[in-house]
Amino acid sequence: MVRIVVGMTTVDDRALADILDRAQVNRLIEAVVASPRADQVTVEAPFTGERLVDLPLSTTDDVVAAYEAARAAQQAWAARPVHERARIVGRIHDLVLDRQSELADLVQAETGKARKDAFEEVMDVALAARYAAARGPKLLRDRRRLGAIPALTTAWEVRHPKGVVGMISPWNYPLTLGISDSLPAFLAGNAVVHKPDTQVALTALRARSIAVEAGLPEGLWQIVVGDGPTIGGAVVSLADYVSFTGSTAVGRLIGKQTGERLVGASLELGGKNAMIVLDDADLDRAAEGAVRASFSNSGQLCIAMERIYVAETVKDEFMTKFREQIEKLRLGASLDYTTDMGTLISKAQLDKVTQHVEDAAAKGAHVVVGGKPRPDLGPYFFEPTVLEGVEPGMLACEDETFGPVVSIYPVADDEEAIARANATPYGLNGSVWTRDRRRGVAVAKRLIAGAINVNEGYVAAWGSHDLPSGGMGASGLGRRHGGEGILRYTEPQAIAVQKLMGIKPVGRMTYDGFAKVMTGSLRVLKRLRRP
Repeated sequence: MVRIVVGMTTVDDRALADILDRAQVNRLIEAVVASPRADQVTVEAPFTGERLVDLPLSTTDDVVAAYEAARAAQQAWAARPVHERARIVGRIHDLVLDRQSELADLVQAETGKARKDAFEEVMDVALAARYAAARGPKLLRDRRRLGAIPALTTAWEVRHPKGVVGMISPWNYPLTLGISDSLPAFLAGNAVVHKPDTQVALTALRARSIAVEAGLPEGLWQIVVGDGPTIGGAVVSLADYVSFTGSTAVGRLIGKQTGERLVGASLELGGKNAMIVLDDADLDRAAEGAVRASFSNSGQLCIAMERIYVAETVKDEFMTKFREQIEKLRLGASLDYTTDMGTLISKAQLDKVTQHVEDAAAKGAHVVVGGKPRPDLGPYFFEPTVLEGVEPGMLACEDETFGPVVSIYPVADDEEAIARANATPYGLNGSVWTRDRRRGVAVAKRLIAGAINVNEGYVAAWGSHDLPSGGMGASGLGRRHGGEGILRYTEPQAIAVQKLMGIKPVGRMTYDGFAKVMTGSLRVLKRLRRP
């Protein structure tokens, strides 16, 4: 049975009030809202279901004003040397680490996640800031390229900022998906108009205040608060580039809208990620890894595992070890590290997870572990759940659950595991477990997903910020992280200078003679292996 722990720091109304006091909520709101608003939204604390804060809602006029202010700030910012911008991003790295306790408190208050998952966000932002500050200047510098005619054509590739980036980020990782995507945009010389999910707007506002403290111009990062149907369209319609993380359905709408305007976009969308346990895997490591991969952030993680394919020769042993690891999990509401798994974000999310489990059970699947809400812990807690016998036609088989639910499938061999893992329109993340590194990499290369971890669930690929991260198929397009994660916020420009003579016949040379000379030159260049 899953262990239940209420941590040493009990999450009650007083604890939540202290968090808001430390975050100086009124000052955060006043910094982005010039006047009091009649229209407000009440944000509740997932741990308790009680009111956390009332936030004023932005209007479409506010979005227009935000873009105007951002454009005014962006011009001066882009004119600053990239190394100066990098120093400010580097200071954000230090301040986020310095303020990690306060930020983790605020993330937990808004999301209800466990402390270790909140710290994972702090760590990720630090990694993102360090990478952008260290590698960005080199990536963004003017680069010499080969010209059309060696010695006669000098060519450069120059990178210009897009302008103002419209960013829409979700509720599940407010610090990571809010600030980490903004940092490379700022480094590249852009401004950002950011619409975080209203549930986690305080974290975004606090992150902005830290960035301003680090030296970021106040007008450069504009935050608007409201739901997608009301202001999301305005954020997209005025952007020079759009960065979106969220559902596949909304991503398709944004892709259509940006496509009609011929504006670029990166869209990280849903997933139905698969983990494969090969017959030679270290089962102790695989079982422990499966727990983290499936139940981190209560499964509310787009790169979490929702399907596990296990070689049938080791399936029973794996299941025994997996169950033992799950039974060690500590569930509860705590602002310290005494719990391993927190709560779901809302009633809507609880209803969805419950529906997936009940639907599977009603259609013949077997609940191996968990399977029930835990109202004794809080209004939206749900036990870590393992299902067997999940078949097509069940919600848990094909739809993204986005909760602490994973399905187990025995497979005969590697070929069946690969085929079944790929039998989905999604392609975001994957995991392979084996003692043979070469075998693991060979399987990984055959999986259709943007990132594959060997002997890890998701942290190895996600935490390697020099790697591109993103989805294939219904999981989206574009990449964050790596060089692509910085360069996506730029427009490349080609500049070529022709010296001495043009690329045309000279003197009395006929075009027939010019064609023969150029043909011979092209053959020579090929032998020299020059492009």
